[in-house]
Amino acid sequence: MSESDGDADGDRAWTLPDDLEAIREALIAWYEADHRDYPWRRTDDPYEILVSEVMSQQTQLDRVVDAWEQFLERWPTTADLAAADRADVVGFWTSHSLGYNNRAKYLHEAAQQVEGEYSGEFPETPTALQELMGVGPYTANAVASFAFNNGDAVVDTNVKRVCYRAFDVPDDDAAFEDAANELMPDDRSRVWNNAIMELGGVACTQTPRCDEVGCPWREWCGAYASGDFTAPDVPTQPSFEGSRRQFRGRVVGTLREYDELELDTLGHRIRVDYVPDGEYGREWLEGLLADLEDDGLVTVEDGDGERVARLKR
Repeated sequence: MSESDGDADGDRAWTLPDDLEAIREALIAWYEADHRDYPWRRTDDPYEILVSEVMSQQTQLDRVVDAWEQFLERWPTTADLAAADRADVVGFWTSHSLGYNNRAKYLHEAAQQVEGEYSGEFPETPTALQELMGVGPYTANAVASFAFNNGDAVVDTNVKRVCYRAFDVPDDDAAFEDAANELMPDDRSRVWNNAIMELGGVACTQTPRCDEVGCPWREWCGAYASGDFTAPDVPTQPSFEGSRRQFRGRVVGTLREYDELELDTLGHRIRVDYVPDGEYGREWLEGLLADLEDDGLVTVEDGDGERVARLKR
């Protein structure tokens, strides 16, 4: 493990692996081999990217696609949007259920700024982009990264979850920012930020899909090694009804994915607050498995020094 070059006192409580280059190459190769094909990932036009970022703030990405395409068909450039009637822009926003209407107003004003103050050319750095109306640090950095390959590391909820689980970065905004920037290779913010957000959005989700989607960081990931997938945005004790039925279903679903698992590994994968000796631990899990055995769905057998659960074939 190695500490950041900027941590001269050597007192940082967390570290990243020594082989950062291998980590970077693995993630970029995974992303470039296969990723969700959103249309704004196929452009470096800062206006088109800004529209996608503003629309995505309150709307699921799959729903944004149609709205984004229709918006750009109606107002294909900043000049077109700047000349539009603001009521029409807000009306479009409302009719497509894109969240707070003030975002539409700010986007319209930002287009007018680009045309009136920047001669139709977008500023290219995160700091300069924040001069545009309604553009905060996150959006400015995203546009700088995806349009100009000139951003810092993006630190959203997905990236925080990845850093927390994979490298044990503490739940602290400054620590997440340090880790994300240290992980990012120089001069590659466009592909890197897309890739690490894709990792959090597809593989390192609240319920992780590590093996299912071939997470490229499994060999370095602390959560994958321990089976403990706790994260800042993952509740330690979700509220639900019929909890026993819910976790019976999780057991069956997990064993379908992994075929067989040692009991403690299974416990961690179906419940983030699983502790072998705790309230929701080995005894609780064995009770679920006993019920499933009675139903003819699973078997539990002794393995090499550990009991193993598997689906009954």
